[in-house]
Amino acid sequence: MPDPARGDGADGAGPGSAEGPPALLAVGRIVKPHGLRGDVIVSLTTNRDERVSVGSVLVTGDGRSFEVVRSSPHRGRHIVTFAGVAGIEAAEALRDTPLYAPPLEDPDALWVHHLIGSVVVDATGTELGTVTAVEANPASDLLVLADGGLIPLRFVTGSDPGVRVTVEIPDGLLDLP
Repeated sequence: MPDPARGDGADGAGPGSAEGPPALLAVGRIVKPHGLRGDVIVSLTTNRDERVSVGSVLVTGDGRSFEVVRSSPHRGRHIVTFAGVAGIEAAEALRDTPLYAPPLEDPDALWVHHLIGSVVVDATGTELGTVTAVEANPASDLLVLADGGLIPLRFVTGSDPGVRVTVEIPDGLLDLP
């Protein structure tokens, strides 16, 4: 099963929260201006770089839309030029602005907004809990269960978006110490 589009869920300020315009997903943040022409540094909270490809439209929390005119990777982030943003003053006004976009259609991906609220079951159908959040983790993102249990996403074997997540976990993973 592929890794989830980290942060490309209903994650607002972080995975699992529901901030931002309705029907849009948090995909990144304008960090700061870059240079004098109006370019900005964008940090994505998703592993989907096409969010900043030329022609993409990103929306701010107050509903303003910005079309990507140019984009290039830069030190783990992106230098982005938006149509209509000219000069350092305009870019500075966008500092720390969250960016949102509509969900992408990809049947082979797990999406955070589909995992939240899903019931987690093992291969035998035994319910293990309900997903309340997805926590970023360098080794493997984690499903956070309502009882505090954590299940690495690499153990997900199937899903019915928004309803059920099937996992195959090692014995004892959810046992409390």
